Amino acid sequence: MDVLHFYGADCGEENMESSKKRLDEHNYRTDKNGWNFVHVEGSPLERGYSYGRLMAVEIEASVQEASCLVELQTGLDWKFLKESSLSILPAWKRQMNRTPYREFLTEMDGMVRGVREEIPSSRLTIDDLILWNGYEELMNYWLPTAVDEIYDSMSGRHVKGGASRRRGCGADDRCSAFIATGSYTADGRIVMAHNSFTPFENSNYMNVIADIVPEQGSPFIMQTLPGYIHSLSDFYETRTGDGKGLMITETTIGGFNVYDAEKVPEFARIRYAVQYAVTLDEFVELFWKDNNGGYANTWFVGDIETNEIMRFEAGLKFYHIDKTKDGYYAGFNAPLDPRIRNLECADSGFGDIRRHQGARQVRIPQLMEEYKGRIDNEAAQKIIADHYDVYLKKENPCSRTVCSHYELDMREYMCQPGRPAPYEPRGAVDGVTAASADALERSLWARWGSSCGMPFCAAEFLEGNPQFDHLREFLRDRPSRPWTRFGHEESRQ
Repeated sequence: MDVLHFYGADCGEENMESSKKRLDEHNYRTDKNGWNFVHVEGSPLERGYSYGRLMAVEIEASVQEASCLVELQTGLDWKFLKESSLSILPAWKRQMNRTPYREFLTEMDGMVRGVREEIPSSRLTIDDLILWNGYEELMNYWLPTAVDEIYDSMSGRHVKGGASRRRGCGADDRCSAFIATGSYTADGRIVMAHNSFTPFENSNYMNVIADIVPEQGSPFIMQTLPGYIHSLSDFYETRTGDGKGLMITETTIGGFNVYDAEKVPEFARIRYAVQYAVTLDEFVELFWKDNNGGYANTWFVGDIETNEIMRFEAGLKFYHIDKTKDGYYAGFNAPLDPRIRNLECADSGFGDIRRHQGARQVRIPQLMEEYKGRIDNEAAQKIIADHYDVYLKKENPCSRTVCSHYELDMREYMCQPGRPAPYEPRGAVDGVTAASADALERSLWARWGSSCGMPFCAAEFLEGNPQFDHLREFLRDRPSRPWTRFGHEESRQ
């Protein structure tokens, strides 16, 4: 059976009963409502090995799928990225093979060993996992700065140093999010929510929730992908002590277009900050060290003990921090800092309500005021599923709404080179929320599929939109599934 499609779902699939796979009492996996929950403990090699064994089929399949998609989306094959001296891989390996990031390279080594234990025919390597962990940074941050040199190195009839191929629109924009505290929430404590705006072909394996108990640093839970040491969708909760911990999410900075290939990749820096930061200031310090501008985000971080929340806009040269104990911060993929927006971004969509950045810049604050004093998980789930279009002033699930639906949007108001095309299969592919009480238990609420629950049927979509038939093998059905609570306590029972 083709492993790339083994976990696909039928349009009419009903929610399946939870299934479990255990290695021992400390390392296990539970599958429920479209999610794979994995709990692992131990040293870097031990937890990586357990994770690799528990998620072997998905790790193998997701890397295979990525190797196909990278060629479809860039014209470069996976072999080139692994072997060419022009690839970013050698630089990433150098950075990860030094303190304090070497721990995570060891964890990847354990994953490779675990996968090969379960799948003896596997040819998975650490290089595969490094490229897979950095896929977003590879595609949207490094490659636009390197594509001219790569192109000029290729054989064929061309003029060396010809027209630039750098994409002028900058990095893609990916998600909606908010973090709230004080008078905005039902109990005065922190509530956090996030959904991922992603091309459907790139999101088939974003359905992993990993609960990690490392030998050193803080235990944490995150939404993630098979074989990842970080989240990518970026929803984390950490426990740093009795009644203490951090809640962390973000939205990407759209149009970001600067990058330093000699610094540390974002996926290593965020993992280090998540595992070892105890305070908001420490999070900034650990994440910003060796910053390369990769996967640039506006981070939202909350301190569970003090109920203080922070907005941390992190560019390449510039960053900006705001903090409050009574208020909220909303993410809509455009930076507020004028230095980042004007000097490190192109075409950010800031203030343009025809675009999803400008539209959500208006709509999310409206929703925060509407639910002020009542925001809990239930309210957060409603906010993240909202379909009101502030441009057309009506309910209209489309690219501009908090729960994004590009697949329903003819884009008659905004279609330009480098931006999503009409009816592109793209949009909100999940929803995740948590309150402080959940975070203290390293638990969260998650919905796989659109955060509003609207189903997506690939065959019906392609019948009406044959221009996307080249994506057929990568488009999966996304049935409506319920919000489900995940955490160590729920899953080990």
